[in-house]
Amino acid sequence: MQSGGSLEDGDGPVTDGAAAVPAQPRRRATPEFRTTVYYFTTFMSSGAAVAYAGVWFEQRGLSSAEIGIVNALPVFIMLGLNLIVGRLADRASDWRQVIVLGALLGSVIPLGLFFASGFWGILVVWTAASLPLAAIGPVADAAALRLTKRNGTDFGAIRATGTVGYMIFNAVTGFIVAAFGSWIFPPLFVAVNLLRGIVALWLPKFRAPAEVRTVAAVPASFEAGRLREALKPWFVLPLVGSSIVFGTHIILNAFAVVLWEKQGIPASVSGPLIALAAFAEAATMYAYRRFGGRFSARTLIIVAALTSTFRWAAMGLSPPLSVLIFLQLLQSLSFAAGYLGTVHFIAKWTSESIAAEVQSFFVVLQQAAQVIALTGFGWLVGLIGAQAYFAAAGCALIAAGCVWISMRLKQPQPGPVSTPIGAP
Repeated sequence: MQSGGSLEDGDGPVTDGAAAVPAQPRRRATPEFRTTVYYFTTFMSSGAAVAYAGVWFEQRGLSSAEIGIVNALPVFIMLGLNLIVGRLADRASDWRQVIVLGALLGSVIPLGLFFASGFWGILVVWTAASLPLAAIGPVADAAALRLTKRNGTDFGAIRATGTVGYMIFNAVTGFIVAAFGSWIFPPLFVAVNLLRGIVALWLPKFRAPAEVRTVAAVPASFEAGRLREALKPWFVLPLVGSSIVFGTHIILNAFAVVLWEKQGIPASVSGPLIALAAFAEAATMYAYRRFGGRFSARTLIIVAALTSTFRWAAMGLSPPLSVLIFLQLLQSLSFAAGYLGTVHFIAKWTSESIAAEVQSFFVVLQQAAQVIALTGFGWLVGLIGAQAYFAAAGCALIAAGCVWISMRLKQPQPGPVSTPIGAP
């Protein structure tokens, strides 16, 4: 049994290990290890793209407006595609099938970058290459979380490895391009996508065997088995709040360096500041299992929202470098804690039959928040500069209010946190 205590409003103390599992002989390549290796490669291409894709597009003759369209179009398309992919993944015999198919498509399509030229050619290839990987992201999260909850292992550490892979390749891409020139970017981008596709073939099966009872984080009467059963205000509001918080973090990635330079922070320092936030995020995910069980899922989301409120309000004051270092370290709470709280909240209130679909629904909300945040914040930056962060702080405070309302709608209920595997 889990050493949690009580079930707070159904989302309970948030832990990755939900039940005691009988000791078994250790294998060299456990399902968790194989999943961890996959996650390590998952965000490498994103790290490479963030580091140099915009520059490469510009060198290919694309204007700033065209680069914006190239980056935005996949997000708009995924708003309608994510739920479809999630539903298909849930109906498959195992989520692995959809993850592998998407990873393989995402490995082959980027080869078109060697032949693409001009705005339309690059737009088509980049969009086609982005869609499969964006579609399988929530499926992989849902599958990995269900696997770790069933086995009593650590989802946070697996997900953190993805952030580590992102950080490493974000830095490595800059060095490689500096050493070999801009022509190396397409081969490099294709190579990391091919690596992900190959590693995906090694992924384990994720669903519980038919003869093994899956851990139930909440009593069966509270567990949604269809998406429409989950779409109740008390359940949707935390996802909306978490998505708003996510949107405010996207504006940091998009505008922070520009605003810091206007404050007199040199570009050579901006990179390490961004990396510091990613490091804090990964560290929290690795350490999550040590503290996650002390808080309910919605409590973690509120902590993330309130931390974001403070962080963005402080950013709006154009603080000096010493304060920026501290604010970047707050990524550990403002993003990592909220993300982990949300995925656990989803898992604790929904059955495996809709795991990927509900996770995809959450991603759709994130994408909508991302589009609104980038559009609105970009306009505000042009008007008031760094003070636009005050608007982000206000949005984060609204997000906290959404989660608080959810907790008022669904009062805390005492009860068991989990049911052991195989329990009668």
